[in-house]
Amino acid sequence: MKIDDALQTKFKSPQQKAIINIRFTSNFLGNIQQNSMNQYDLTMPQFNILRILRGAGEEINVNTVKDRMIEKSPNTTRLMDKLIDKGLIKRIRCEKDRRVVFVKISENGLAILSEIDKNIDMNTLINAGLTDEEANTLSDLLDKTRTLYE
Repeated sequence: MKIDDALQTKFKSPQQKAIINIRFTSNFLGNIQQNSMNQYDLTMPQFNILRILRGAGEEINVNTVKDRMIEKSPNTTRLMDKLIDKGLIKRIRCEKDRRVVFVKISENGLAILSEIDKNIDMNTLINAGLTDEEANTLSDLLDKTRTLYE
């Protein structure tokens, strides 16, 4: 469905239409992803934290996790606390500086990510119906849009 039909509105400019379409589509795709994570009792931000920690391979600073988050959130520490309560990550205090906190994915966290990888293919979950070339063009245009504000 076209954005004009979905929102039943006229846009002031093609740029306004594009920005609203990006936001609308992001929310749409986010809902699909969240529905798939519900079966694992995870939110998408929690899933993102687990993926960041798996990719790091070793303990990393909490601030590094915050910097790598797709959706920046002031609640990152609370999200990590919930993952600790679920036994999916571990908090490690720096011995040299007690103010510094590291986090690391646990074996249970790796296991749940492995199960998600096996059962949910994020590429097919959100099959955008785009060719590789179209997907690369879209990605380049989105990068260009962000670069204007960095």
